[in-house]
Amino acid sequence: MTDRPPLPPFTRETAARKVQAAEDAWNTRDPHKVALAYSEDSVWRNRDTFLTGRAAIVAFLTAKWEREREYALRKDLWAFDGNRIAVRFQYECHDADGQWWRSYGNELWEFDEHGLMTRREASINDLPIDETERRIFGPPPEAEQGRSFPVQ
Repeated sequence: MTDRPPLPPFTRETAARKVQAAEDAWNTRDPHKVALAYSEDSVWRNRDTFLTGRAAIVAFLTAKWEREREYALRKDLWAFDGNRIAVRFQYECHDADGQWWRSYGNELWEFDEHGLMTRREASINDLPIDETERRIFGPPPEAEQGRSFPVQ
């Protein structure tokens, strides 16, 4: 098995690097690339959807990014302990009808000794916004990476 650093137990610095790596990967909108961060038997709860395994993750993310167009995400380290990390996030996207959305959420992550995520639980709320209210335009510039993103 190949390690996916940083590895637990996490420090503030390594937890922040793990969060930034996740943000960077998700902003590619490449389901196969994103799925490599998860164990083969990773268990997810995403809103009201329950998944197990990388193949299910790839299928889920493929459908997600077909619906959620121009998806752009910001993640923020909230807390960490041992092999667990808590994250808050926001993303914006629009649907096929052109309606823009801002989604707010929290994630709980658990990792194995190889640095692969074995569990992800996400609670997410969606807010319709006007295109003029957008605040997230693609991945953040390098100088802004790791900075806390304001709630509003």
